[in-house]
Amino acid sequence: MIAYLKGHVEEIREDAVILDVNNIGYRVEASSTTLDQVRDAGSEIKLLIYHHFTDSDQRLFGFFTRNEKNLFEKLITVKGVGPKSGLNILSGLPADQLIRAITGSQASTLSKVPGIGKKTAERIIVELKDKLDAPETESGGQPLVGGGVTDEAISALESLGFKKREAEAAVLKALKDSDSSNASEVIKKSLSLLNK
Repeated sequence: MIAYLKGHVEEIREDAVILDVNNIGYRVEASSTTLDQVRDAGSEIKLLIYHHFTDSDQRLFGFFTRNEKNLFEKLITVKGVGPKSGLNILSGLPADQLIRAITGSQASTLSKVPGIGKKTAERIIVELKDKLDAPETESGGQPLVGGGVTDEAISALESLGFKKREAEAAVLKALKDSDSSNASEVIKKSLSLLNK
C-alpha cells in the first residue's frame, strides 16, 4: 500500500498530476483543490495517496492535506459514491463548506455539485452527518459564505460569457482565497482569476 509519493511534477492535467518519483511516472488523480495547490507548490511535492484496487484496475488518488484525504475516505464509504465521485465532490466545494453542508443537512448545497443529484446528496448527509465534526467558523464566529453569494457570482460570470464550469471553479477559488461575503467583491476576484 502506498502512503505517499514525493517527487517532481512532470505534468499537470485537468484531473491528475504525473509525478516523477525516481524516474518512474505515477499518474495521480486529484481534486481541483489539490491541483491548484500543486501548481502553487513548485516542482517538488509530496502527495498523500489513497491506493484504490478493483478486480481489473488500480488507481492512485492524491491529496495535498490530510484533512482532504480523510474527507475523501469518508465520502467513498457512502453507497453510490466511488472514488471518481468523491474527487468530483471535493472539486465542487471547499472542504470546510462541504463539511458544513453535510453537518447542517444542506442537501440543496450538496446537489449543486456537478454530478451529485438530490438523492445522493441526501444519502451523503444521512450516512456522514454524525461522522464529521463541524468546522470552526472564521472571523469571530461568523459562518462562512453560504450558497447565495456563490450562486449570484456564478450567474454573473455566466452572463459575461464564461462557461458554467470555469465560473464555478473561479468563484470557489475566490471564496477560498478571501473572507468576503460581498457578491461584487467575489465577482471581481473571480474575474481577476479568470483573466490571468
